[in-house]
Amino acid sequence: MKDWHSLNNYLYDLPEELIAQYPCEPRDTTRLLVVDRASGNMHEMVFHELANFLGKGDSLVFNNTKVLPSRLIGSRSSGGKAEIFLIKRLPTGDWEALVKPGKKLGKGSNVTFNEGFSCKIIDVLADGKRVVNFDYEGDIAQALEKFGHIPLPPYMRRAAIPALDKERYQTVYAQHPGSVAAPTAGLHFTDNLLQRLEEKSVQVDKLTLHIGLGTFLPVKVEDIREHQMHDESFEISQETAERLNKRPINKRQICVGTTSCRALEAASSPSGMITGGKYNTNIFIHPGYQFKYVQHLLTNFHQPGSSLLMLVSAFASPELIKEAYNKAIKERYRFLSYGDAMLIL
Repeated sequence: MKDWHSLNNYLYDLPEELIAQYPCEPRDTTRLLVVDRASGNMHEMVFHELANFLGKGDSLVFNNTKVLPSRLIGSRSSGGKAEIFLIKRLPTGDWEALVKPGKKLGKGSNVTFNEGFSCKIIDVLADGKRVVNFDYEGDIAQALEKFGHIPLPPYMRRAAIPALDKERYQTVYAQHPGSVAAPTAGLHFTDNLLQRLEEKSVQVDKLTLHIGLGTFLPVKVEDIREHQMHDESFEISQETAERLNKRPINKRQICVGTTSCRALEAASSPSGMITGGKYNTNIFIHPGYQFKYVQHLLTNFHQPGSSLLMLVSAFASPELIKEAYNKAIKERYRFLSYGDAMLIL
């Protein structure tokens, strides 16, 4: 019997040319690999055909977090260039951040982004991150929208194109700013597709999980059970929880993305009842985990050795996911954030 707790089982060769560098146009023309867990059968659809697949009483659960334009380019007091990448807002109102060049941006350093908009590094954390305080009289969120850049994932080996990425590395239903990465399974939905689903009386529910930098961190321990998952905050309203708990038994409910999946599982009781509220979670879902709530999962194709790949392997089965990924590579599917999608039934 194979040991699915070994990291080696989640490593695979991903051809560089299959890592999508640009999004499909329109969004909903991506390919969708449908994988049936019960039979092991697989077939391909165009993403917008999802509207034909769902009907009255079926439902979708989205993560409506919004990616912050959290990459700021400015000048040091010496005149040299500086980059501040905001990771999360702290309870004090200050921000945890990554900085470049690290050696020249110590405690007390100032960075100016625009006239009237600057920050000061007020602390250096043990892991090298900085705590920054903004000198700005207005709304920081508005300043970020004006002066910030969308942070692209490190595997996109190109410079950001503001006019493209500010729109496309964001879901059309994004509502609450706070993420450093997009919930990528949702990038395929268009306003038109959502309208078609609404016309078919497909229920839509939304939760908010702010995605942190840890989503890009690979698992490095040989026994994946020793991996320390990052903390992320999320919220499920009481109204949404009540709706989720009333789902019909004989209807499909599709969880859109691994972030929605983690939130639902973290907020679920052993019997599969969702409790609304605000949470922090470091739930790590890998083979051996018993799902309490999620029935069907819509997701993109993930990086080798990532916790996201382990989550989908737990949901479907490692063997079935390996087969699906081999098929996707052979048939030239596009991988990662701007790539194609998989629907696991």
